Amino acid sequence: MARTRATDFEEKQRGILDNAAAVFAEQGMEKASMSQIAQHAQVSKALLYHYYPSKDALIFAIIITHLEGLDAAIEAAEDPSLPPEQRLRRLVGAVLENYRGADNQHKVQLNATSALSDPQKAEIMAMERGIVRRFSVVLREINPELDDRERPLLMPVTMSLFGMMNWVYMWFKEGGRISRDDYADVATTLILEGIKAVR
Repeated sequence: MARTRATDFEEKQRGILDNAAAVFAEQGMEKASMSQIAQHAQVSKALLYHYYPSKDALIFAIIITHLEGLDAAIEAAEDPSLPPEQRLRRLVGAVLENYRGADNQHKVQLNATSALSDPQKAEIMAMERGIVRRFSVVLREINPELDDRERPLLMPVTMSLFGMMNWVYMWFKEGGRISRDDYADVATTLILEGIKAVR
């Protein structure tokens, strides 16, 4: 008979992932141990291994869960009926809002791929590419010249936007003089005004 899943399975799983991300972000992927993670999450090592049989499985779960949440937030923000400039602003705002309280998960995503297997890396890369594609489609609508075959600039511009969003955790302070919405406006404006001059 199959073992039934505990009613608080997802809550426990989420707690483990959040605590593990905190340990990985502080200690680094190599130094962090499953014992440290279990202690930080206030669970037994046996329970931790029940959910995640290895450190790389845990790292993968942190990243893929983070990306799934990000992709869902972007999909919810997307509104094809809006002008592309407004759509871009909504997408940027969705990413920055999704990053709220997720600095540790974000650091793991940026720094942990070397600890993963090739199939795990491939799955993560496929999700990341899908997310990037949502932005490049809108940017192409704003400036079709970016997709010129002889001088393709669509991907460099798209990744420049992600650079502005992905490294915000390095300097952004919650409750500071600049809000996430303020910065979403700044990042969107920089891209919109900048791509007008890109030829």
